[in-house]
Amino acid sequence: MLEHGGKLRHAAQRYAIALDEWMDLSTGLNPQGWPVPDIPAEAWARLPEDDDDLRTLAQQYYGAAHCLPVAGSQAAIQILPQLYAQMKNPLFVGMLNPAYAEHAHAWRRAGFEVRLLTVAEIEAQLDQLDILLLVNPNNPTGHVFSPAQLLRWHQRLVLRGGSLIVDEAFMDATPDDSLAPYSDRDGLIVLRSLGKFFGLAGARVGFVLAAPDTLNRLKNILGPWPISGPSRVIAIAALQDTHWQAQTRQSLPRQGQRLKNLLQKYNLDPDGGTVLFQWLQTPLAESIYQQLAQQGILVRLFSEPLSLRFGLPANEMQWRRLESALAGLDELLCPRDEVVA
Repeated sequence: MLEHGGKLRHAAQRYAIALDEWMDLSTGLNPQGWPVPDIPAEAWARLPEDDDDLRTLAQQYYGAAHCLPVAGSQAAIQILPQLYAQMKNPLFVGMLNPAYAEHAHAWRRAGFEVRLLTVAEIEAQLDQLDILLLVNPNNPTGHVFSPAQLLRWHQRLVLRGGSLIVDEAFMDATPDDSLAPYSDRDGLIVLRSLGKFFGLAGARVGFVLAAPDTLNRLKNILGPWPISGPSRVIAIAALQDTHWQAQTRQSLPRQGQRLKNLLQKYNLDPDGGTVLFQWLQTPLAESIYQQLAQQGILVRLFSEPLSLRFGLPANEMQWRRLESALAGLDELLCPRDEVVA
């Protein structure tokens, strides 16, 4: 199993700090997620039925012609290699490094050769690849590929029988950059999730957007009831709440900029990020991680490259707590001008 953010119980035991005293900035989730209402009792008592409005609402929300609901993006990540099991051997899969590590893990485990690339290397390597798999915006670097660039790469891949797979887990705040409207094209698969923007990671609801034949093959692999009844109820309501969605798209950029400003104030200049997190490379990453953890603040530590990812605090008290902790770090992190809220 790979390491992920959000392991609060492990951190609480390691640092001997009570679970409810922690501030978790390690996951990149919206800390002011969609407010979940009471769930009807029948959602727990019946098997999930897939003839509700979930698929239609997701297609409307993403602007996609077709979709398959799955148990979060992770479910799709684990089974996607099975779609390509009958292709030529060896099959070369290109993806960014660093990026969400579960992608490379799933393809290697299935026996495919993964080629880790930088952004600058993709263009030159594209014609040597059978599949290009990208996270857009990338996690953790925050790099964004334009739809025009991705569609050009997709066309080159398809001409050789290849595919483009794009994980858009962090795309909801900037929907104009999404490839969802083009996802019915052959050789294009787009993954979406309610975990990040909606802050509903625990519901385990995601969607695969692709051509009908691809979705039917995936559906047969997944089997029945990939999403629980209560999660379907939550997802349907969240996708219909356009007022909350619009407000959140306005507020998240301000919070993301505030986090960037705060880190810069203490000489922690981000190397990239999104509205939901900031990422920075520093030789002090492990020391900073440890010192914050000793104060009950959990951030995400990466070893390759040595770096940190900071998510958004949930409220003013947490913002003040984070600033106080940053101010108490090593003298190397000298404060700059006052942070702009």
